[in-house]
Amino acid sequence: MDKPIKPFHHALGIRKEICIGCSRCLRVCPTEALRVKDGKASLHPEWCIDCGECFNVCPVKAVVVEDDDIAQIFNYKHRILLVPSVFFAQFEEKLTLDAIKGILYDMGFTELCTVEQGADLLVDEINRYIQEYEGEKPVISSYCPAVVRLIQVRFPSFADRIMRLIPPLEITAQYYRNEYKKHDVPLEDVGIFYVTPCAAKIAAIKAPVGGYVSPINGVINMSELYNKVFLAYKQKGIYEHEHCALPHSMLSSVGVRWSTTCGEAANIRGRALAIDSMPNVIDFLERLENEEIKGVDFLELRACDMSCCGGILVQDNRFLIRERIEKTAEELPAKHALDQEFKNVCSGYIPMETVEPRAMIKYHKDLTMALQRMEESRRLRRILPGIDCNACGAPSCEALADDIVCSRATLEHCVILHAHNKDPEMLEKIWGKNRFNKKNQDKI
Repeated sequence: MDKPIKPFHHALGIRKEICIGCSRCLRVCPTEALRVKDGKASLHPEWCIDCGECFNVCPVKAVVVEDDDIAQIFNYKHRILLVPSVFFAQFEEKLTLDAIKGILYDMGFTELCTVEQGADLLVDEINRYIQEYEGEKPVISSYCPAVVRLIQVRFPSFADRIMRLIPPLEITAQYYRNEYKKHDVPLEDVGIFYVTPCAAKIAAIKAPVGGYVSPINGVINMSELYNKVFLAYKQKGIYEHEHCALPHSMLSSVGVRWSTTCGEAANIRGRALAIDSMPNVIDFLERLENEEIKGVDFLELRACDMSCCGGILVQDNRFLIRERIEKTAEELPAKHALDQEFKNVCSGYIPMETVEPRAMIKYHKDLTMALQRMEESRRLRRILPGIDCNACGAPSCEALADDIVCSRATLEHCVILHAHNKDPEMLEKIWGKNRFNKKNQDKI
């Protein structure tokens, strides 16, 4: 008997009172999870992958990202903040690393840790995994949760190629959870919080795939924390804090680069490719699906342009952030001081279970019915104008045809066909006669 698949947790939402139904979000959604109904965008929860493409293009900021109230950190005696290198790299050099950490301590956190400390441990583990992997290559990185969900939903045949190793974030969280446990600190007194550059990582922490439970207690949006730090700096200026020193030995050049494009691929023994930005990722996966790509051992796929430097919650320019990270990496050692301790503590936590596919059920669960509807949709597409104007509330004419055969819409939704029936000459001057004559070529 198949295990029931848990519903996706979504960090993205749409504020209906703000949405103007402009349809920009429809055009960029990689899984066509959005429709406009009653003048407002609505989300198909089983198709959304929390990539944030809709967030980036919404002109009125109607797409919002869930976050945890920062005040909840005070529910814990020990308040650990896991900070990505991208967060520090948003600030200009005049706001020093120690000053930023001082502000964060003054907010109430008792310990600050760099997320990428767990990356060093992964280098050997990934290379060993690739070497011992007996399935069809390339192995696909599990780092980017938006890509993992994209594969689950849109490319389910590749789900078993996703690397069964947890990302550095979870390794680092496990390490510090164990450190407090080792010193007999009650687990209920320890709160671990992560500063996220994107929505997908919120969803991945709240509902992780791969059969493990995240030790992270809460997620704070990077945009919110950036604004708080910057405001504190403007109000109080640069100052130091007694606990704020960050020894370079606590982070390595490998770790600090991990969240950037090629951060993983550069450490792979074998042929490894790094692809960033959702359109590029989809294009490459389609080529892989068509068996056009051969001889690749490992794929580093990132949904955001410039990887985490271009996350939807990152506030500064992604190119400047990448430059600052590279400068920092040049000053860091190849291995950090806790590398061996991480291996001793976390090696047993790294493996995870196979990621299960969650193919989009576009037509029907029953194969016979699905094939019948697929053929009906194909015939409908010959009737529809193929303009992909979004005026019907669907992202494309093909999506409208699918909605029609699944009883989510009717042919009456196509306003172009309505307009052509009333004033064919006007539309034919713009789009040409052939676009509308084709509807007589094939009858349903």
